[in-house]
Amino acid sequence: MTDHIAHLKSFAKNQNFYVGIDSDGCAFDTMEIKHKECFIPNIINIWDLQPVSKFARETAEFVNLYSRWRGVNRFPGLVMVFDLLAKRSEALERGYQCPRVDSLREWITAETRLSSSSLERKVESTGDPVLTKALQWSDAVNESVEKIVRNVPPFPHVREVLENLQQRADVMVVSATPTEALTREWNEHGIAPYAQMICGQELGSKKEHIHHGAGGRYEPEKMLMVGDAPGDMKAAKANDALFFPVNPGDEADSWRRLLEEGLERFFAGTYAGDYEKKLIDDFLAHLPETPPWKR
Repeated sequence: MTDHIAHLKSFAKNQNFYVGIDSDGCAFDTMEIKHKECFIPNIINIWDLQPVSKFARETAEFVNLYSRWRGVNRFPGLVMVFDLLAKRSEALERGYQCPRVDSLREWITAETRLSSSSLERKVESTGDPVLTKALQWSDAVNESVEKIVRNVPPFPHVREVLENLQQRADVMVVSATPTEALTREWNEHGIAPYAQMICGQELGSKKEHIHHGAGGRYEPEKMLMVGDAPGDMKAAKANDALFFPVNPGDEADSWRRLLEEGLERFFAGTYAGDYEKKLIDDFLAHLPETPPWKR
């Protein structure tokens, strides 16, 4: 058993209910500032996209914030930006050439833990120049996040939900963000004690967090994932768990709904079915698949 799986399996079961909660864009209003001030400027700078910066920015915002791919891991998200730019005539007219990142694509396909630390190990073993550049970008993003992202509180009603969950459910932070950043942010705002374990990208995918931490230990109808991205929903459903969506742009209302009605339905066993389906349909309506420049 690898170390990250053993760590996830050490998640202590104290209650009969399990709740996983995503962090960026879900518990914290950090998605906008992280992508617009940290991720995207470093994409443009390190991958030499200055001639098409306007289109690169718009494309990256669509992928990471305003589409069905919202919340995608940073590395597949980066490649998706490159590929979407290659289909934009405006970018091609300005000389854009899609970066040759075949080794990065191969690593993304083969690696289950898409993190800076796992990429660093791959770079050390191969010396691959494309992977080295991807690591440089990822490290630059982390440095920018540490420098820029501060004093961003949880969304309204997050703390009340966490207080409600005390003594009723076992809580795990389920995120694709580096664990160091998660721990810093949850501690900065005094809500880390509400979570029994904080799981970031180094501990595997969100699907793995739920599977190894909760799978087979809680009844499926007593497992709930709270998230703001389709990837959160897929991680939940892959583990037969329920899903509560935090709608992008309507986060405070979503957390209020969870506090005032969602949790009680969850604990009463009346969450699954029509109630969950209505929430998910509304959630997906917030996240289009077609880019705005194609509509």
